[in-house]
Amino acid sequence: MSLETVRAFLAEHAPEARLIEAHASTATVADAAAALGVEPARIAKTLALRVNSDVLLLVTRGDARLDNAKCKAAFGGRPRMLGAEETLAVTGHPVGGVCPFGLATPLPVYCDVSLRGFDTVFPAAGSRNSSVEFTPARLAEVTAAEWVEACVLPEQAS
Repeated sequence: MSLETVRAFLAEHAPEARLIEAHASTATVADAAAALGVEPARIAKTLALRVNSDVLLLVTRGDARLDNAKCKAAFGGRPRMLGAEETLAVTGHPVGGVCPFGLATPLPVYCDVSLRGFDTVFPAAGSRNSSVEFTPARLAEVTAAEWVEACVLPEQAS
């Protein structure tokens, strides 16, 4: 069970982390923001991407969008989202609960610099109604993530 692998990961790597199990869905950015009472930008969405032949996870703020030019500079190619079945197979987490914790397959994790604008952010925690709260720095530390600039924010879009 995905939530259980996340619990085990957090117990080992971030015992201070508070797992939040909501009574409502947190499967989308809007749902998670409503359930947690925070602005959508503070939801740390995890995207499962294929760039060339590599699969990776990118954690970014909830209202950010991938920027092809920035992704090419950061990852060496154009990103393509994995489908739901492949995402589940490589991460062990269903779409709506995808997170960089307790992965079924070791994957490189990247955090977009857009997360740094917040004191804390809320990534999913392996299920469609669970989250965890981290500072952006701690999130990157716990997941051994590399910081990249791969997204554009709503206020930057033209």
